[in-house]
Amino acid sequence: MAILSTLPMSTLKFSESVTSPSKAPVQSRCSPILTPLAYFLGRYLVIPAYFGDITIAGQHHLPEAGPVILAPTHRARWDSIMLPLAAGRPATSRDLRFMVTADEVRGIQGWFIRRLGGFPVNVRRPTIASLRYGIDLLIAGEMLVIYPEGGIRREDRVHPLKPGLGRLAVQAEAAQAQLNVQVLPVDIHYGEAYPSWRCPVQITIGDPIAVRHYLNGDDSPDALKAGAKELTADLQTRLTTLVNSRQNAA
Repeated sequence: MAILSTLPMSTLKFSESVTSPSKAPVQSRCSPILTPLAYFLGRYLVIPAYFGDITIAGQHHLPEAGPVILAPTHRARWDSIMLPLAAGRPATSRDLRFMVTADEVRGIQGWFIRRLGGFPVNVRRPTIASLRYGIDLLIAGEMLVIYPEGGIRREDRVHPLKPGLGRLAVQAEAAQAQLNVQVLPVDIHYGEAYPSWRCPVQITIGDPIAVRHYLNGDDSPDALKAGAKELTADLQTRLTTLVNSRQNAA
């Protein structure tokens, strides 16, 4: 799953149409054959063959059920192999659903991505159906992965977050009463800016953020926009704290 690269989600707008029924389904599923095989190969062959010491902390924060958005720092394409190891089947018996750019989901690569739980969004012209699909997955209690910084950032610091993750989270929470979406900040750190053979990896999963606290009983567009902005700011603080704590402990 190293080919997966999620989008910044900066184009999601607040409107009633996002929470209306989708006009066309986004084809994506976790294949009962390919997904376990991918997890097995990643966990027992690819990762141990390439990387050195791997440290994972904070897995007790991962819910065993319910809607979750993992919000990791994005340091390399390896992130999309590391996250399933840290938060997927080996840790929670759950599959991760990656939101990916439409350009990634083409040809044979796209065929595999769709069957490994990835689903596309066109960042230049996002469709209501694809955005609604992300909300539907949360309502169904799935675990989504969205990189809030956007693209890959090699520097060991948290860059300003894109607003899309917060917007999607509050839209989903507002769409169904007592849904209880949780956002978990995740710090992924490699021993080198460009991970090379046998470099160490450190992954830290932070405390969950309950999205319901950002609705305040008001689901108007202005209230949702304000709640999403506050959620994004808090997520930025949580991610920065995780990174600073690791750096200070080094």
